[in-house]
Formats: sequence, structure tokens, C-alpha cells
Amino acid sequence: MTQNIEIEFKNILTKNEYERLLRFFKVDKNQIFKQENHYFDTPNFSLKSKETALRIRKKGLNYEMTLKQPATVGLLETNQTISEDDAQLAIRTGKLPTGIIQRLIEESKVPYSTIEYFGSLITERVEFEYQQGLLVLDHSIYLDTEDYELEYEVENYQNGEKLFIELLEQFKIPTRLTENKIRRFYYRKYLQSNGNES
Repeated sequence: MTQNIEIEFKNILTKNEYERLLRFFKVDKNQIFKQENHYFDTPNFSLKSKETALRIRKKGLNYEMTLKQPATVGLLETNQTISEDDAQLAIRTGKLPTGIIQRLIEESKVPYSTIEYFGSLITERVEFEYQQGLLVLDHSIYLDTEDYELEYEVENYQNGEKLFIELLEQFKIPTRLTENKIRRFYYRKYLQSNGNES
């Protein structure tokens, strides 16, 4: 089990902006790797209502369950390594593995047994060091949607925000209100379930 505070800035990109950044930073196709995120919540979105998110991520041959909870600055991220069998069981049946994440969820008064599997999002990602932080370019595919995103993960909020805004200005990319991936996923799922594909 590991815990860390995640401070990141993000901005949705157009496909052209995404490709321009790939070219500028001389990204080789071999640097891009695939991640598969599987999202979980209760039927009435109890975790989401607490600004909390739960996912299982497949990265290469490994599986990790992650709980993201609000912190004073950024998010508190708790990671629990799980087996492929546990991951597949959770995806097929919604039955999640026991451990620290179960305890944290139950401490927040959400019954662990009511959590269900909602679906998956696949991301093609490249990441590299940039100005004392980690710059990430993502191309995500989920439900009936694909999108492009720039993320900047940092240790210091004020310094990171300044550098991120300067980067956007350098490439004349407008600042766009950007929800995290799980919120974008749930929004599309909500539209689908209500028969609204716009």
C-alpha cells in the first residue's frame, strides 16, 4: 500500500493541439504506452458525491486499485496492488478485494458491498520530465467518445500552476475547464443511459 498527495493541472486538447505537442516534444511512438482504467461506484454515486473516485488500473501486466479522496491541496491517493484474479473478479462481478481501501471507504460511511463496476476507459499515454514536474499527454477512448488531454503533475501547487499556464500560453492553447477522466466517463455514461448522445 502506498499513499501520496497528487497535485496536477489538466487541460482538454483538440486533436491538432495534441499532435502539435507530440511533435514539439519529439515524442516517439515507442514512448506511448496503454493504460486500462476500470471504474467503480455505488448505483447512486455515493463515492462521487464525496468527491472520491475508485478505479482498478491495468498497466502492462500489473493491476492496482486506487482510491482518490479530497485533500487540503490536491488529492490523497491510496494505491493497493492486487492480483489479476482479484481484478478480473471485480470487473466481472463487482466484488472488490479487501484491504486498506475497503477500510477507508467504509470509514467514509459508504458500504463496500454496494459498490458496482461501471465500465472501462483506455488511455494511450506518454509522460516525461518537464520543469520540475511530470508532463503527460493522454489520448483516451471510452464508451462512444475519445478525447485528448494535457496533464502536469507537480510537488508545489503555486509553482506548478504558473508553469502550466505559461506552457498553454506558449502554444496558444485556451484554458478549458477540464473534469478528471472518471467524471468525463460518468457524464458520457449518464447521457447514454438517458438516451441523449449529444
